[in-house]
Amino acid sequence: MSEWIFAVCCGVPLAIIALHTTVRLARHFSKFPIPQALTQLIDHPLRRKFIQPPDKTAIRHGIRPGMCVLEVGPGTGTYTLAAARRVGPEGKVVAIDIEPKIIERLNRRIRAEGVVNLEARVADVYDLPFDDGIFDLIFMITVIGEIPDVPRALAEFHRVLKPDGRLVFSELFPDPDYPLANALTRRVESEGFRLKEKIGNFFYYTLIFKKT
Repeated sequence: MSEWIFAVCCGVPLAIIALHTTVRLARHFSKFPIPQALTQLIDHPLRRKFIQPPDKTAIRHGIRPGMCVLEVGPGTGTYTLAAARRVGPEGKVVAIDIEPKIIERLNRRIRAEGVVNLEARVADVYDLPFDDGIFDLIFMITVIGEIPDVPRALAEFHRVLKPDGRLVFSELFPDPDYPLANALTRRVESEGFRLKEKIGNFFYYTLIFKKT
């Protein structure tokens, strides 16, 4: 019995590591947006309670009352709604995704909860349907790794941000698209941004960049 327990205790973690490594390799060679059906698995109660509490994450991102904020890849909308609460009635949040079903679900949630300072729409990060320099802050949570052409997307983020705008990334290690903070910093700074602040650790970090 003890040998069986030992085998299980060793085998399960190794199986998880092997699966995670396999998925990371697959995602490295094939970037694509997360399917709508999988967003519920990611929006786990333990994540919201202990790792990324939505309201605290909005504060951590530097979102302030009155801001005009863009979120890329809203998922279930939990963090989107927290951002809308944070900007208040004088501010506005726009959430975009390339997957229509994600936006449809978020719009249903917006209507059900009566949120008036939040807009959700289908859009492509390579061709954002916004004028130059209108957003105070752009944020995305475990999304940048799903974008195949990051420099092209960063150019659009740079265009729609105000001169002193902020670009914010939050990443979580279990995510198969998780990028190392130093690698992401080099990539973003090469496209007209400067790192202003890093918060967190290896397993969960937030990078805040300033437009230059």
